[in-house]
Amino acid sequence: MELKDTKPMDELLPEQLKAKSSIFKALIHSNSSRALIYQVIVLALIALGLALLVGNTLANMHQRGIQGGFDFLLDPAGFDISESWIAYDSADTYLKAFTVGLINTLRVCALSIITCTVLGVLLGLGRVGENPLIRLTCQAYTELFRNIPLLIQLLIWYVTVIECLPDPQTPLDLNLGDFHFFLTKEGLTVPWFSAQSGIWFESPSVVDDNLTGGASLSPEFVALFVGLSLYTSAFAGEVIRAGLLSVDEGQIEAGLSIGLKRTQITRLIVIPQALRVIIPPMANQYLNLIKNSSLAVAIGYPDLVNISNTALNQTGHAVECVMIIMAIYLTISLTTSALMNTYNKRVLLRG
Repeated sequence: MELKDTKPMDELLPEQLKAKSSIFKALIHSNSSRALIYQVIVLALIALGLALLVGNTLANMHQRGIQGGFDFLLDPAGFDISESWIAYDSADTYLKAFTVGLINTLRVCALSIITCTVLGVLLGLGRVGENPLIRLTCQAYTELFRNIPLLIQLLIWYVTVIECLPDPQTPLDLNLGDFHFFLTKEGLTVPWFSAQSGIWFESPSVVDDNLTGGASLSPEFVALFVGLSLYTSAFAGEVIRAGLLSVDEGQIEAGLSIGLKRTQITRLIVIPQALRVIIPPMANQYLNLIKNSSLAVAIGYPDLVNISNTALNQTGHAVECVMIIMAIYLTISLTTSALMNTYNKRVLLRG
């Protein structure tokens, strides 16, 4: 019997691998095409649902005689705003009123983010420190503020400012060196830039039982700022504590073995590595703070939501006002998320 010629194994193997590779590529292409089709179907269903929702809303508005559109933004607002960093009058347009609300929202959010970050770092370091008293204090702070609803905290702080603080004639002076911070029932007066005095910061003072100089922050702003900062810092402290504990103990022992101090180890070894774990959940806490700022309406702070509610009640353009609020908050949140993601990529590259 004669044996047929067969190819050696070293020639068969590449051909088999090539055949399997082509089959694998075909499967991948097929799965990708199927996934693309599914995505197109889902997007089409979402677009159809939105079209039906918008059409139904417009039809109901037309039946009730409600006029749609954003033309009302150019009409005079007709209401005053208690706190504004830009010149505003009741004769100004609704568009400018929304701008004032946006600035007030951004102002309290920016200051609260900075403050809660600083407090969160101190809480996180205190929770992993060696001093038992500091650890217990930081734990008590965390459990207290993160387990009381934010709305309740805002009301507590607002009542505290209004009821417990002294009158403007006898303010509570928080003296920090050459700078004075006065707390009264009318809010907080802080040092501020003054072009007239020719100095960068002018410290407020009491003259004839009246506060002069500096910048005044309303009781609503103070209550919202304190509430957001303390509430969010409790969560931020836990995020930072988890990041610090994620660093292997061997890293700390290696630092001690070469003669580094505890503070140097924390600053040079622990924190740079912990940042890669801390930044993503911290971004979520910042987004939560921005969205929680809408609770300002409960204490009367003229933020974006408060002014939108006033405009809605006066004009009847409910859909438009809600769309404006949604678009602005979405833009702020996406911008914050993009900035945090960019910083996170830089930290990962350094690591």
